[in-house]
Amino acid sequence: MVRLAKLEDADKLYELNALYKGEALTTIDNIRVSLLDNKQEIVVVKEVDNNLVGFLCAQIKRSFCYREVWAEITELYVKPEYRKQGFAKEMIMFIEDYLFKHHNIVKFEILTGRNNLIAQEVYGKLGYQEDNEIHLRKII
Repeated sequence: MVRLAKLEDADKLYELNALYKGEALTTIDNIRVSLLDNKQEIVVVKEVDNNLVGFLCAQIKRSFCYREVWAEITELYVKPEYRKQGFAKEMIMFIEDYLFKHHNIVKFEILTGRNNLIAQEVYGKLGYQEDNEIHLRKII
């Protein structure tokens, strides 16, 4: 089942995030606070046999420069043993539908690694395509 994350999912989300990004990047308390208070981010989970096996995070983006509101899928993770079963696709389709229905969002963006060809293939099958933007980052 794909669904919105709940506060009770914080411990399992912490475990999944540690597998995905490494430990010590966040805390369980930080995840709880984010699930309660972060109105800009929507978190979706994939549940199999009462276990969380994946998650997706999407950020709602607004700017006075544009009339439209859009979303960016910022994180997507499925445990290795559950990959190639369509779970990433399910979560993407869920968040697209949810954000369209609840926020009238019709434009979605995804950033992924240049060498992450498997993810690029999944995104391409769902209609995402490379654009002419360049992603720049500065860490201070």
